[in-house]
Amino acid sequence: MSSEEFFQVRPVFTHEEYAQSRGNTSPRTVDSLLRNHVASGRVARVRRGLYVAPPTGASAETVDPFLVATKAAPDAAVSHHAALQFHGRVYSVWSQVTFLTTHATRGFRFGPVEYVPVRPPQPVAHRPDMGGGIECVPSGGGEVRVCSCERAMVDVLHSPTLGGGWEEIFRSLAMVEFLDLDAVITFTLALGSAATTARVGYFLSLHRERLFVREADLARLAAHAPRQARYLDASRDPGQLVHPWNLIVPEWVIDARWEEVA
Repeated sequence: MSSEEFFQVRPVFTHEEYAQSRGNTSPRTVDSLLRNHVASGRVARVRRGLYVAPPTGASAETVDPFLVATKAAPDAAVSHHAALQFHGRVYSVWSQVTFLTTHATRGFRFGPVEYVPVRPPQPVAHRPDMGGGIECVPSGGGEVRVCSCERAMVDVLHSPTLGGGWEEIFRSLAMVEFLDLDAVITFTLALGSAATTARVGYFLSLHRERLFVREADLARLAAHAPRQARYLDASRDPGQLVHPWNLIVPEWVIDARWEEVA
């Protein structure tokens, strides 16, 4: 395979992948070839060991940012708000892409996009696929590793700051038309967080008819809800105590007051 053939099938690639495509070529020659392609403008360096090869005549910044995130670490998977954005289920489009990884890596910026690594929750970090719910989806001429809507939903409820706050989360999740509820509940319980379980249960109870949520589904979650009242998040905003979740939810969230100014 020639370099050009490689670039056509790998719009985002690592140094290691390019070296493998060169067969027995010496490391020094591989480095020289890459430098020449960068100098010619055919390839752009994202950061050390990571490159993009846009279609001829196109800007490097037009390469699918979700592909870039996928190649940012060996186990990287687009996550949280970015995963919902990939699936077309966000209220606000961001220029930030978060990705799960167990590897120590730094965030970086390429073009207008900021790439932010996120460690998976400790209870699932060492499980296969960091707890599961990770899909490989063709996109932008490559294949994106991305959290499913089910996993992304639970992740943003577990870490609301990575979902953009409650208004953004509830508006975005309202765009999800279908969920594998067993996958949602199984992953939620694997996190071992009573607060997250309550948040997921509360959201599902609000959308039980639209998402075909059964009483048995809610009961599975309610059995693991907090035994004592918990605030919706660390801000401890006052509100109503919602049963059976033992969750204190602010009035503006209960009333979805953002809809008044939509």
